[in-house]
Amino acid sequence: MSKTGLSGGLKLVLIGDGESPHLLKWARALQPRVQLHAISSRGFLPEFRQLLPDAQRLALNTSPDHGGGNIALLKQLPKVGAWLAETDADWLHAHYLTSHGTLAWASKAGWRLRAQIAGSAWGSDILVTPQRGASWRWLTRKVLRACAVTTSDSAFMAQRMRELGASDVMVFPFGLESMPRQNAKKTPWLCFANRGLEPIYRPQWVIDAFARIAAAQPEARLVVANDGSLRAALEADVAARGLSAQVSFVGRLDAQAQAGHYARATWFLSLPESDSVSVSVLEAMAHGCVPLLSDLPANRELIGDSARGLIVGSLDDLPARMAVLDTTRMAAGNRDWVAANGLFEPGVQRFLTRLRELSP
Repeated sequence: MSKTGLSGGLKLVLIGDGESPHLLKWARALQPRVQLHAISSRGFLPEFRQLLPDAQRLALNTSPDHGGGNIALLKQLPKVGAWLAETDADWLHAHYLTSHGTLAWASKAGWRLRAQIAGSAWGSDILVTPQRGASWRWLTRKVLRACAVTTSDSAFMAQRMRELGASDVMVFPFGLESMPRQNAKKTPWLCFANRGLEPIYRPQWVIDAFARIAAAQPEARLVVANDGSLRAALEADVAARGLSAQVSFVGRLDAQAQAGHYARATWFLSLPESDSVSVSVLEAMAHGCVPLLSDLPANRELIGDSARGLIVGSLDDLPARMAVLDTTRMAAGNRDWVAANGLFEPGVQRFLTRLRELSP
């Protein structure tokens, strides 16, 4: 029997990486509105413990990889299935479809759960993993077809999901919870980058781009946040180019420290080889940064025809293209655009309305 309507409405289980601030954002948005439970493939951030009591959280303590090949995670299926059978939820809400979506689909089938599945795509699970081979495409199709509803943060990725078998795709940005205050003066040639230092995010190209910028603008500086397997090689390359005084590697930052870097930077560099609409880019734009983005369909959706930033193709003309932009005007325009189009709350409201419509 459905629990819909009893003590808090829908009973929903988030399934994802509980150490991700992105999953935490979903939890904060959903917790006041549903009976929320959560399963994490890893552990949980401390804030999760404040949102949910121990009995409503299950940590699997595995180490999922970025490609979706997670045998250790699937070995936890008996524990997950039994826990979900006991929880008896209305909805399983899986984040990152080729790992956590597989866990939701296999649990529903194996334990004959009455719960429906909602799947939220995060980017590479749709744009990269299915291209790895026929078995990955088969798995992605299975998961998408098992979902009663899915979410995408770009029209481009939503179309890919439909091509792979998704039938009900909602498109809304995984945006900001609120607009940041604008309380710091911009440094004209200060650049900021904070994507992971892993091959898919192409941090080497960020360094290459900055080297061109610094050659044309000697006062330019770059702050590289985040961490990853390429960090040591990138630091060595920066030193070899004689750029150590202009490039700072600051590692992983908490939200407050990161906001300070966004606030001071004029430029934000995000040059991955594959991406949907990046939360980091939305955050940067909300702080008045001008984004320099790789040539991807979702990035063109986001910034329009150079209205809110630059698509980076050749690096040769990048400094000249940057030099002619009115960054003060663009900063104000970017903040206004995010306030109108990039906030999370309207999307969450639509998502919950759809779940209620689909619930028995």
